[in-house]
Amino acid sequence: MTITCLDLEGVLVPEIWIAFSEASGIPELKRTTRDEPDYDKLMNFRLKILEEHGLGLKEIQDVIAKIDPLPGAKEFLDSLRSVCQTIILSDTFSQFAAPLMKKLGMPTIFCNELVVADDGKITGYKMRCPKSKLTTVKALQSIGYDTIASGDSFNDLGMIQASKAGFLFRSTEQIKKDYPQYPAFEEYDDLLAAIKKAL
Repeated sequence: MTITCLDLEGVLVPEIWIAFSEASGIPELKRTTRDEPDYDKLMNFRLKILEEHGLGLKEIQDVIAKIDPLPGAKEFLDSLRSVCQTIILSDTFSQFAAPLMKKLGMPTIFCNELVVADDGKITGYKMRCPKSKLTTVKALQSIGYDTIASGDSFNDLGMIQASKAGFLFRSTEQIKKDYPQYPAFEEYDDLLAAIKKAL
């Protein structure tokens, strides 16, 4: 029995923080897990910038409402879910992910939670568990599942390395160079074929 674990941003949907950076005109918010391996450092940096600019959850959700899945992502996910169980493992937050899951056909997602004040200010965040993607893959394995994993960023490497098969998808040149042992794909059809072969 195999479960495929997929990253969300950069794999199925555009990077939320990059979209918000462009919409808000704040270039510092373009920084993602492709650039910064330390997630706590990255999130604290983001929250500080939001506070400096007086921006909260509503402004980010307004941008997310206009984001569509990447071209071909829903069809890829539908095809993948027809051949194996699939879970999206993301370091995003439930308050960001909900509208995107509707556009993707309501797949299962495990993600984190923002702490939001009554006035809509984001005051912090709660991680589901430490090293959430790797921890989840190991938990699935502990109850009898094999895992296949695919993602594009530093925070995906743990689940890719721990799985019976792991693939990079639309990753950075640096990550592909540093981890040549993992096949790297740019097209959904190629990733789908590789996952099917690994099942």
